[in-house]
Amino acid sequence: MPAAARSRLAGIAVAAPAAAVLVLGTLAFASPAIAATTADQPSAAKELVGTHPDWATPQADAGAVAAGTPATARVYLASRDPQGLAAYAQAVSDESSPEYGQFLSTAEAKAKFGTSDEQVKAVTQWLTSAGLKISASDPHYLQVTGTTDQLTKALGAQFRNYRTDDGTHRAPATDAVVPASVAADVTGVLGLADTVQKSSSNAISQAAAEQEAQAQDAGQAGADVKAPKTLPTDPTCSDGKYGSKKATGAPAGYEKNEPFAPCSYVPSQLRKAYGVTDAKLTGKGATVAIVDAYGLGTMEADANHFSTAHGDQPFAPGQYKEVLTPNQWNNQANCGDWSGEEALDVEMVHGLAPDANVVYVGANSCEDQDLTAALSNIVDNHLADIVSNSYGEIMHGKSGDLDPAVIAADNQVFQLGATEGITFMASAGDCGDNSPGAAATGANCQADTNQAQTQWPSSSPWITAVGGTTLELKNKAGDYGHELSMGDDRSVLSADQKSWTPFPGAFYFGGGGGVVKGEAQPWYQQGVVPDSISTVAADGTKSATPQRATPDVAMSGDLVAATLVGYTPAGGAYSEGGYGGTSVSSPEFAGIEADAIQARGGRPIGFANPGLYDRYNTRAFHDVNDAAVRTKRGNVVDLGMVGGQLKVRLYKVGADYGLSAAQGYDTATGLGSPGKGFFKSYTLKHDNADNAGPDNSGDDNQQD
Repeated sequence: MPAAARSRLAGIAVAAPAAAVLVLGTLAFASPAIAATTADQPSAAKELVGTHPDWATPQADAGAVAAGTPATARVYLASRDPQGLAAYAQAVSDESSPEYGQFLSTAEAKAKFGTSDEQVKAVTQWLTSAGLKISASDPHYLQVTGTTDQLTKALGAQFRNYRTDDGTHRAPATDAVVPASVAADVTGVLGLADTVQKSSSNAISQAAAEQEAQAQDAGQAGADVKAPKTLPTDPTCSDGKYGSKKATGAPAGYEKNEPFAPCSYVPSQLRKAYGVTDAKLTGKGATVAIVDAYGLGTMEADANHFSTAHGDQPFAPGQYKEVLTPNQWNNQANCGDWSGEEALDVEMVHGLAPDANVVYVGANSCEDQDLTAALSNIVDNHLADIVSNSYGEIMHGKSGDLDPAVIAADNQVFQLGATEGITFMASAGDCGDNSPGAAATGANCQADTNQAQTQWPSSSPWITAVGGTTLELKNKAGDYGHELSMGDDRSVLSADQKSWTPFPGAFYFGGGGGVVKGEAQPWYQQGVVPDSISTVAADGTKSATPQRATPDVAMSGDLVAATLVGYTPAGGAYSEGGYGGTSVSSPEFAGIEADAIQARGGRPIGFANPGLYDRYNTRAFHDVNDAAVRTKRGNVVDLGMVGGQLKVRLYKVGADYGLSAAQGYDTATGLGSPGKGFFKSYTLKHDNADNAGPDNSGDDNQQD
């Protein structure tokens, strides 16, 4: 299927796109600061590598595109000083830099690093001289309409039809070329192939995930078996201490008497577990933006309903705002329903930072160009201090690579945001290493994958990639017990109710991460991420030099140790259910960062990664280490309703696909999860003696 979509990274099932850009081959990419030329420097013509997709092969050639065929494209504009932009974004984000914290206003950032009027004029003249018309624009792009003949005149590439698994599609026969006169003014051109690139949610509800898994259960003896009489006749979970209720009478699994899965966590428990309650922080003074697709008409009312029902305060008047353009929404049939993702994101931010302002920015679709436009709007109008993105897409697939124009455009927005003191974060994914093996049985994977890989935008070196953990609590109040990497193997009860099928279980759900192929190691990971990790890409490709590793941090997100969410679906009634995915983790960490802004007196953090890596191996983080958790901590029985029937499932947790958490930095949980010293590190110098060493004081990893 030639259309890739950014996946929402939490626990929501997303309708499969009709056409998703296929990802082929190996895509090496560089930040715009490295790849582009400063606007006032002369340059040669620039080949837009990757605009000719790998699926457009001679063997698949179905002939030339007819003359006069209508076409559109989006031309992304370069900064007037891309090298200076990257340098300043780094300087104001690095605590060791004299320029640290000297953020620019929106007007200053635009004047210093935005696209100049002269650049816009030059690019416009180039496009219109080829006969193309400018149909839409913002400070970051020009949208053009015309014909394929006119695009050929502007970009030099002929257009041909190609046979694919998803029908016949149009694409350039060679990579497009931007002429020397405007080569420094253009970062990329999106939409030359008539496939659609889009993201999907990294969130999924327990009910939706179970429906997905049942398709894989088909033909297994235990797929529709009811619970045995030796177990409770009602849905049962461990309410309070992890494993407080045992599934006595269930078949032996990885050991006898497995515990029941924990009841879905509520925000007050998460605040307690991650030190927010003890630090007496509420995120007051900070503003968090959330980017998803479309908008839920009952969001504020639903969030207030949820908060009140679970002992928290609803939004105060004016505390919650929305930026929506419903008259421009498109592709809803392909993008699916994002309502659960939106509810999850809003309720997690509000839950972790109850006094922070929240701005929901609904993109006009899940397509890359609309999500990028939403991000740009936040930066251009400085709508927030922190931005959470719970979506993602694989970068390589059977049908092609992610368009480099998307990478360049997003990185430029992230860099501009950094100069203004805006923090961006993104979910790292719910499919382990995103390999075909993981996708074969995973509940929230992209089937188009052709290799182990990371997702975009969490792969960007200018964003904080948030992975997932399985959080296990000491008590109902939420005291921290311990954490494992987020990853579950799943078995179902056998037909005779005496065993589990399959056993050991098949991969079901897991946090994303890995080393990004082709992206050089950013400065902040040097000295923290060992070469043994950073020189081996997710697919096993070895590099002579270190590369970008993900995730950067991690928080609770497992579907088995789920998080409670409530909302009103279109045409339905308000209800609550358990959700999981790194779509939980990203808004959680956004709330944590809002609390950190309050802890540091209201000063914005900006691009967070340099400071996070400076806090490595201190009490700011729990060092998540699967090997430190005993086996009996890692398996649970889920007894819940599925399709009106009580079903029994066995899960082995801490079983991510291709990833695991170990001592120090790892590609399952990054630096770890926020520890007891996290907020103190923002009020005191973080290398203070009493903040040395990772926070293991709350762990009961070694206890029975």
